[in-house]
Formats: sequence, C-alpha cells, structure tokens
Amino acid sequence: MSLRQMEYFLTVVEEASFTRAAEALHVTQPALSHQIKALEKAVGGALLERMPRGVRLTPMGRAYLPHAELAVRSAAQARRAARAAGDAEGGELHVAAVHQVAVGFLPEVFARWHAAHPRVRLRLHEYATSEALQEQVERGTADLGVGPVPKEWPGSVVPVGEEEIVLVVPFDDRFAGRRTVALSELADRPWVRCAMEPVVHGERFLDLVCGRAGFRPRTAVLTEHTSTAVRMAAAGVGVTTAPSHVVRGAVGEDCVVLSVDPPWKRPVAVFSRVPPTGAAEAFVDLLRRYGGLSAPDSA
Repeated sequence: MSLRQMEYFLTVVEEASFTRAAEALHVTQPALSHQIKALEKAVGGALLERMPRGVRLTPMGRAYLPHAELAVRSAAQARRAARAAGDAEGGELHVAAVHQVAVGFLPEVFARWHAAHPRVRLRLHEYATSEALQEQVERGTADLGVGPVPKEWPGSVVPVGEEEIVLVVPFDDRFAGRRTVALSELADRPWVRCAMEPVVHGERFLDLVCGRAGFRPRTAVLTEHTSTAVRMAAAGVGVTTAPSHVVRGAVGEDCVVLSVDPPWKRPVAVFSRVPPTGAAEAFVDLLRRYGGLSAPDSA
C-alpha cells in the first residue's frame, strides 16, 4: 500500500462519494477506483461498501481509518518539517493551542513571526480543552502545541513561562478599588463559569480552589468561551476567572482585573512529537522572548 492510496481512501470517506472524491483529487473515477481496489487487496479485505447513494465504511474500513489518517498527517508533517528546517526561511508551520492562548498572547507572537519570517506561513488550530489539544498534536494535526504543560507526554516538552489566572469584576464592584483579593472574600458571590475551565486532579479548577478556601462556588451562568465569560463578568452577572492575557489584551479594559492572594500561576509549555528544529525551534524562541509570560521562578 502507498501513501497516495491512503490519501485517496481518506478523500472518498470525506466526500462519501467516488465521483466527488475524484473531482477533489483531480483524477478520473476509474483511476481512483483502481487505487482503492489495490489498497483493499493489500489490506486483505473491503474497506468501503458501495451504496446506491454513496459509500460507507466497512468494519475493516473503520478499523483502518484512524491509522490511515495518522500516516497521512505524519507524512505531511514530515514534509513541512523538511521544508522549514535549517534557517526557517520556507515552508509552513502548524501551531495548535487552547482558545485562551490563541486569543491571549499568540497574536503578538504571530505578528512578530510574520515580520521576521515572512516566507514561513503559520497555520493555527484552536481547541477548547487541553485534552483535545494534546490528542490532536499526538495525532499529527500540528507541529507544535501551546498550552498547559501536558501530563505523561511521550515527546518533547519545552516550558516557556507562566501565565497568571485573574478574577474579573465590573467597575462598580465593591472590590473595584483594590488590586488583590483573597478568594474567601468572594464566598457569597455568584460566578460566571466557562466550559473551557481546566480540570485539575479530576475536579474543575474553580470547584477545587474554592473548596480549599472553604466554600462551593454558586454558578450564575455557564458559557462556552472565556471571552464571553469575561464580558458577562464585566456586565455584573458574576465573578469569573480568566488568563490575564485574555482580559487585558483581547477583551479590553472595560472591567476590573483582580489578582488572587496568593496569585494563581499556570505553567505554559510548547510540546511536540519530536524535538523542535528549524522553524519550530525559531517559533519556540520567539514565544519565550515575546509571549509576555513570566519566568517560572518569578511567582
């Protein structure tokens, strides 16, 4: 079996049609069918069931699909790495990140990258959770992942600093004139929670820290995105938590930002399946210098 045959197979699955797949691949339908039959012969059985209105995967095809996807993505990643190697003056670099990082401190880094390496195109992949991010980087969707330090990662992990998690309240809040607040002082307040809230030790972050402070947070609203939660908090719906870069940068200065005493710091790392080289290594260096993250020993 060949990589081209795998690519043809994936296109047929994606299009659910030999006709549409042939058009997408710019090949004739007989040529496509020939390659799929050759692949099925090499595998030892039918991968696709021809239906009156399209195709569907056979049990063997469903088992084969994720491995074909990984092989094709790994080959694409290898091509990108080869083109972007050396002096990082060509090719394409795929970067994956959780949403808070993508909307927080990555825009400044991407702008500086474009100015320094205009011939290396960046492709950003965003994910709602750290688990989804790690899964996709492991599957080869991106060359680099940027986010919280992954657990039990089999590849390369490069710490790049720490980001502060802050509290957001409206301008007329009773704590608006302060810079810091103890979490226990917020025991009676409603909270705006976000579906992107990280899970720590099997428990959602806010439940964990509030439990340690002696209370259980009362949820007023549950949002899908961090930026929405910040807007809700700024309007007075409730207190919310967010990375400081999201509040001070992407969302704006229409609310009051409070640091927790003692401060909450979250380590951030760049992780990949193989050690960063060429363009990937240059991106990590740029992130360290201009990501606006504090050094781990400054907490």
